[in-house]
Amino acid sequence: METPLYEKIYLNLLNQIEKGQLKPRDQVPTEKELADQYQVSRITSKKALEKLVQIGAIERIRGKGSYVSQTLPDFGTMHPRTNSEQRDLENQEMNELIGLIIPEFFKDCFGRQIMSMIEKRCSELKFNLLVKLTYGSQEAEEEAINTMVQQQVKGIIIFPVHGQHYTTSLLRLVLEGFPLVLIDRYLKGIPACAVYTDNHTAAQNLTEFLFSRGHEHIAFVSPPEEYTSSIEERIQGFKTAYLQKEIAVSPNYILTDMFSTLPTFDRSAEFVEDQIKLRNFIQENSHVTAFIACEYEIACVLAQVLKSLGKSIPDDYAIACFDHPAWLYNDMIFTHIKQDEEAIGSQAVELLLKQIQGQTVPIQNMVDYKLIEGNTI
Repeated sequence: METPLYEKIYLNLLNQIEKGQLKPRDQVPTEKELADQYQVSRITSKKALEKLVQIGAIERIRGKGSYVSQTLPDFGTMHPRTNSEQRDLENQEMNELIGLIIPEFFKDCFGRQIMSMIEKRCSELKFNLLVKLTYGSQEAEEEAINTMVQQQVKGIIIFPVHGQHYTTSLLRLVLEGFPLVLIDRYLKGIPACAVYTDNHTAAQNLTEFLFSRGHEHIAFVSPPEEYTSSIEERIQGFKTAYLQKEIAVSPNYILTDMFSTLPTFDRSAEFVEDQIKLRNFIQENSHVTAFIACEYEIACVLAQVLKSLGKSIPDDYAIACFDHPAWLYNDMIFTHIKQDEEAIGSQAVELLLKQIQGQTVPIQNMVDYKLIEGNTI
């Protein structure tokens, strides 16, 4: 494993102290100065200084800075580590906390495999996992982030709350260079590392698949966009498929008013409301013969409404969606986009680990998908 950047900074400073280039009571460069000098985050430079404090090479004085200790440790007892010793040290240091913030307990249709893979990789890397649920509340997300920082987690993996604005705590983590990975979506205009599916291309392919089956009037159904990148990109992919076919998509064919799948609402009441909205939509758009549901649960609500209207699937209407549970109690298997959840979870941990080690990582990390044909088209 490549030597972490904080370790390199630590060894460089230790070498300067040992050679007398930095003498007892000399002031050591600040976290910011080291971060600028080595082109790393302040989290990385802080960790290097903390290691020097641990061995007694420097002393940190609140409000004044860091200074070379008046009584230095015995450098003669320090020797280069073997590869085995380095790995043991890294494993010992990694027996720390990693935070995972999610809106609710993940479902079988999407998310459970992501969480399983995150837990598995953290366990293999000797990290302990601290999990907090937000239930779709930005206030809860704010509190979860603050709690995890107080618990001194080494990094955070987060499924951001669905909404128009980003929480202050989340933005602060990004600005401070705190090790952070977003899953399922990214923050528009914010340089935070994110792992997600290529939603635009996936939605485009799903729409084109419906076109290839003879459907010319296809509708898209989802929760509100509210600046949620995954939903926005699926809608754009849907529109792109229409453009490629040189057909103008009617604005009436995009219904982004479903709330029953969001964790912030009373689902029993919203479920009834969504049924009414879908029933009205179907009756007002008689030319539509196929639907793309942004989520599996929306596809299920849609199927129930169509059946209540005496319609047959797929004879009268076709339904496709994103995600699908691996097992079912009924025989309806939607044609769907299968996201690679294991890859999302694994990449999230690997990217977080690199940040903890002081490495620079890509901001956007897209994961591939598969189009699975079911019996609803």
